[in-house]
Amino acid sequence: MLKKGSKLYSILTGTCPRCQKESMYQDKNLLHLSNIIKMKENCSHCGLKYQIEPSFFYGAMYVSYGLNVAIGILTFIIVFQFDRSMLTSFISIMVVLILSFPLVMRLSRNIYINLFVSYKPDLKS
Repeated sequence: MLKKGSKLYSILTGTCPRCQKESMYQDKNLLHLSNIIKMKENCSHCGLKYQIEPSFFYGAMYVSYGLNVAIGILTFIIVFQFDRSMLTSFISIMVVLILSFPLVMRLSRNIYINLFVSYKPDLKS
């Protein structure tokens, strides 16, 4: 399921969508908040330019919105099963969204670039 060559592999690992040999990000650690979205200019293996056009990753905001809505609904359903209080549900949703922020930022960029770039196994490094 999570084999090299699949879009899911590239999305979850943050590797180059074309060759899947190296990370797109300068810092792989999600806890370094100042470096969450700092990306390399090009892939050193296949030469893919990550910033395909100026402001390319603005489109990732729409993906991020969708991910945040899905996380919020899932959190609401889980919390509401245990505690029927709307205040508890609201606070839980806010806490989960704040804690998942770094992951959602990276995932939205990974998903967005994988919509436009396909894996090419025949590339020579």
